[in-house]
Amino acid sequence: MEEQQNVSKGMFWAGWVISVLPCLLLLMSATMKFIQPAGFDEGLKHMGWDANTIFYIGIVEIVCTILYLIPRTAVLGAILLTGYMGGAIATHVRVGDAVFIQVLLGIVIWAGLYLRDARVRRLIPFN
Repeated sequence: MEEQQNVSKGMFWAGWVISVLPCLLLLMSATMKFIQPAGFDEGLKHMGWDANTIFYIGIVEIVCTILYLIPRTAVLGAILLTGYMGGAIATHVRVGDAVFIQVLLGIVIWAGLYLRDARVRRLIPFN
């Protein structure tokens, strides 16, 4: 486990806890895109999406999240989730909605990975 080298157990597990939190939100969001509960259509119209397109966006959301949770592909997953969050931010800005949650998710995704993955700490040294 290269990711665990040069990191305390506490830091490693804190990184996993922090990493799982946005993943739970993303998986819930993707689930809503699949089951499309009553009233979901109105929200889609507000955002400018249709039900068929949002289904495929949910697939992308789940794939990126799974890649982020697998240690060997976590960096790729974080990069893809950053792009996904960028699209979500753009959509919300376009319709005049707040983007605090999407920005916070992006920050937490990278913070969790930073704590649990030595490769990211070498790439972004905060010394």
